[in-house]
Amino acid sequence: MVVESDAQLSENFYASTCPNVELIVRQAVATKYQQTTITAPATLRMFFHDCFVGGCDASVLVTSDNGDAEKDAQDNISLAGDGFDTVNKAKLAVEAQCPGRVSCADIMALAARDVVVLAGGPGFKVELGRRDGLVSNASRVDRKLPGPELDVNGLVNLFASNGLTMTDMIALSGAHTIGFSHCDRFASRLYNFSAFMPVDPTLDPAYAQQLMQSCPRVGADPSVAVNLDLNTPNVFDNVYFQNLVARKGLFTSDQILFNDFRSQATVIRFANSAEEFNRAFTSAMRKLGRVGVKLDLEMALNWGPVLMSVIFFIVLTPGVLFQVPGKTKVVEFGGFQTSGAAIVIHTLIFFACITVSLIALHIHIYAA
Repeated sequence: MVVESDAQLSENFYASTCPNVELIVRQAVATKYQQTTITAPATLRMFFHDCFVGGCDASVLVTSDNGDAEKDAQDNISLAGDGFDTVNKAKLAVEAQCPGRVSCADIMALAARDVVVLAGGPGFKVELGRRDGLVSNASRVDRKLPGPELDVNGLVNLFASNGLTMTDMIALSGAHTIGFSHCDRFASRLYNFSAFMPVDPTLDPAYAQQLMQSCPRVGADPSVAVNLDLNTPNVFDNVYFQNLVARKGLFTSDQILFNDFRSQATVIRFANSAEEFNRAFTSAMRKLGRVGVKLDLEMALNWGPVLMSVIFFIVLTPGVLFQVPGKTKVVEFGGFQTSGAAIVIHTLIFFACITVSLIALHIHIYAA
């Protein structure tokens, strides 16, 4: 279970170290968005996938020579390259002005906010201070992301495991107001929903026919992209919820939000009020951005023993640094005198501490 944590996160985290970071990222993202509107859904979806697998730590960006990083998992293969390109270009722009100061995790969070605004959605403050993760394994992705056929129970449980409520889940599902999918993700609703009813009865019949034309039973083109919002696919608005009321949700996990009595009232409320949806969405995005964040405190706990070992070595064995060549006597420094035997003993202790610390760090990283 990945818990929500906002300790040490702050909207002004880079006020002294990189005060223009938001402007730098915004400009880089805007440039990419002008090249292709796919930038918006691709970046937003990537941020969601990153946060739901081990927390918002940019581990989804990691590339593996062996093909076993998070991005290589089956559920992440469909992440559009434009999302990665957006964050990479923003990172390069930030590094040019603030080298080594801003994490990829924070840049991704800012980029996710910026693409929403560029697509016509609401702006909101982004809390910063995340540290990038040290683990990126494809095996960690399994059952961490919502599939297109999940019901409300499955959705609620999955989001709750990340500290998010049903309202948060419904609001974040509204991100499907932009973006697209491919036929294999929803074809079961068109041709083999059940033994007695091949077409999902919760689909509007005319909409089902439209989908069948784009995705025929035989010979469907795997590259065909079907918009998640058939009316305003490139605009971040509340039309997605209006589509659900009209039984025109593309995924089962979309349409079920209206069909289930527990979530229906919220869907109707968002369909009737863009303001209500925007308010809930921005709140949910801020909560999503806190999921499983890595903080400076964790790094201090991981590397603290190593630093203490260094301090121990320097304080107790000054003779190593101030030994007089050709003599057995050691120069006095700071009130200490160190013999050759003591140097050997202290050196062995130092390396033993380093070894134990690194083993502990290794165990902590791979147990995460």
